[in-house]
Amino acid sequence: MTLQIGVIGCGAIGQDHVRRMYQTLSGARVVAVTDIDAQQVREVMARHGPDIEAFDSGPALIAAPQVQAVLVTSWGPTHEELVLAAIAQGKPVFCEKPLAVTADGCLRIVQAEMAHGQRLVQVGFMRPYDAGYRALRQVIASGQIGAPLMVHCAHRNPCVADGYTTGMAITDTLIHELDVLRWLLDDEYASAQVVYPKRTRHALPHLADPQIVLLETVGGIRIDVEVFVNCRYGYDIQCEVVGETGIARLPDPAAVPLKSAAMYSIPILTDWKQRFMAAYDMELQAFIDGVRGQRLTGPSAWDGHAAAVAADACVLAQSSGAVERMAAAPRPAFYQS
Repeated sequence: MTLQIGVIGCGAIGQDHVRRMYQTLSGARVVAVTDIDAQQVREVMARHGPDIEAFDSGPALIAAPQVQAVLVTSWGPTHEELVLAAIAQGKPVFCEKPLAVTADGCLRIVQAEMAHGQRLVQVGFMRPYDAGYRALRQVIASGQIGAPLMVHCAHRNPCVADGYTTGMAITDTLIHELDVLRWLLDDEYASAQVVYPKRTRHALPHLADPQIVLLETVGGIRIDVEVFVNCRYGYDIQCEVVGETGIARLPDPAAVPLKSAAMYSIPILTDWKQRFMAAYDMELQAFIDGVRGQRLTGPSAWDGHAAAVAADACVLAQSSGAVERMAAAPRPAFYQS
C-alpha cells in the first residue's frame, strides 16, 4: 500500500519534505497540498506533477477522503488546530516543531490523542534519528563511561534573520536540545536558568546573543547549553557527556581533511539542513513506515509537550535571571511503549 499524504504548508521545510518523498523515501506519495501563499502551491505542483490536488485550507485537506495521513509544516501558531483536526478525523499526522506554541496547547493534543485510543501524532524532532546522537546514546546506555554527571552542549549558527528574537533562542533553537537530551539521558528536567555572557557585536540591537542555558535533571545531571546564533564561522552542534569513568562526545559530521597552502583544515558546514539531512530522511521514513505498520515510534505528542514545558521555564528564566523550577509530570502509560 502506498500511503497518500497531504502537506499543509509549502514553505522551505514543506517543499523539502515533498522533495524527499519523491526522490529519497519509499512507501508514500503526496496527493494534496495547501498554503496561504498560492505561489508556493504552484511551485510544488509544477515540480512534482499534476496528480497533486490543491486545497484552499488545512481543514479541507485533512477532511479529503484521498488523504490518508497529514504533514503539518505551516506556521507554528496553526499547528495545534490542524493536529487536533487530524486526530478528530482519525488520520495520522506528522507535525514539525512546535507541536503547539504553548504547553497547554500540547497538552490538549495529548488528551485528544489519548481519547482517540491510538497514537496518531509524530513530532518533527529529528535529532534522535541522527547517527551521531544514536551512537552517543548507545555508549551511555552501555555503561562504558559510568553514570552521566554533566553534559556540555553548544548550538551555534553563523547568523540569523532580522526577525529572530531573544526568546526564539529557546523556542526555535534550544528546543532541539530540550528534546534530544531527554531522550539521550532518559531523564526529565527539574530546573532551568539562563545567563548572558558578553554580547557579540554581530547581534542586532534587539537580540541578546550568546546565551547560556543551565539545566538540572530530576536525576541530578547538570547540563549547560551555549546558544550562539551569530558565531559567524559555521553551523556547529556539540554535545559532550561526562560520566563517572569516562567522557563521550558527539562526533562531528564526516568531512575530508585538507592539507593545502601550508595549512591543515577541516571544512565546517554552514547549513543546518545539510547537517541533519540524513536524520530528516530517517524521521519521515519512520513516520511512513509507522503509519503503514499501524505503530508510530517517533517523538510523540508527549515529547512535544515535555519540550514545551521546558521551553516555557527557560523563557521565564531569560527575564527573571532566577532558577526556575519545573514540575515534571509522569509520562502517561499511553506513551510508555
